[in-house]
Amino acid sequence: MTKQKALLIIKPDGVQRGLIGKIIARFERVGLKIIGLKFEMASKEKVVAHYPETEAWFAKVGQRTLTNYEKKGLDARKVFKTNDAVAIGKIVKGWLITYFQESPVFMCVVEGYDCIEIVRKLSGNTIPVLAAPGTIRGDFSHDTIDLANEQNRPLRNIIHASDTPEDGEKEVALWFKPEELFNYQLAGERFMYII
Repeated sequence: MTKQKALLIIKPDGVQRGLIGKIIARFERVGLKIIGLKFEMASKEKVVAHYPETEAWFAKVGQRTLTNYEKKGLDARKVFKTNDAVAIGKIVKGWLITYFQESPVFMCVVEGYDCIEIVRKLSGNTIPVLAAPGTIRGDFSHDTIDLANEQNRPLRNIIHASDTPEDGEKEVALWFKPEELFNYQLAGERFMYII
């Protein structure tokens, strides 16, 4: 079994509300090791590279929006002027680029066994109104897709967390140089793992 890395990005809404310490403490409490930290203004190029530029990703994002609208009996064309999932996904990506540049973002690389599963569980559902109490999104946000779309913006959901080991590696490599990551042993590792 190998350790995984995950990228955590505290988005502008989390930074502007002064939640960095409260959020990072949750990952430290469960024993994940912080191996890199950064605070910077995200460039448009990095944000564009962070979110996929594939038809499949655009379709997934757009279809999720269409499904949510349909469940509530709303017409997506009133907001997006289209029912095409790919076109809607591209609009949402444009909103994400703007959102990530509203203020600095705080980035953190954490490492541990089953790290991805742990960061996803602690972060909660990406739709804050559906996130369980006790999760980061459940405790610090209550945004909804409907409200975000009505205001022509993405969900303000506090944090990005890598969702697969492959994405974790790719995202860490995008935002961090190898020399910005540190290898060391936490005191607790001697008690949790056989080394």
